[in-house]
Amino acid sequence: QVPLVESGGGSVQAGGSLRLSCAASAYTISSNYMALAWFRQAPGKEREGVATIYRNGAQAYADSVKGRFTASQDNAENKVYMQMNRLKPEDTGMYYCAARTANRGSYFFEPSFGYWGQGTQVTVSS
Repeated sequence: QVPLVESGGGSVQAGGSLRLSCAASAYTISSNYMALAWFRQAPGKEREGVATIYRNGAQAYADSVKGRFTASQDNAENKVYMQMNRLKPEDTGMYYCAARTANRGSYFFEPSFGYWGQGTQVTVSS
């Protein structure tokens, strides 16, 4: 069973919008994860944290997306969403959803995330 399933990626022109979704499997839900987060990896670059949202609603964003990306969640459905507006070519990459299962490190400390999705591609053309 895939721990997390992302959807909503695609190709858009700069200035456009996309909305990503992430659904947690029953197995992931049983882990009592603390937060769900979005990471992205551009070709030839390291993976980086983009946005995270805790079950209590607390959120954090990478500086590069503040004011453009907004995370939201549906706790009843164990889903998280990310609305991405005013997209830029540098937002291009594979976007991954991850579940935080350990309370250590910074908001995007990857070893704290025990479950990952397979990713959804976002391509922004200039």
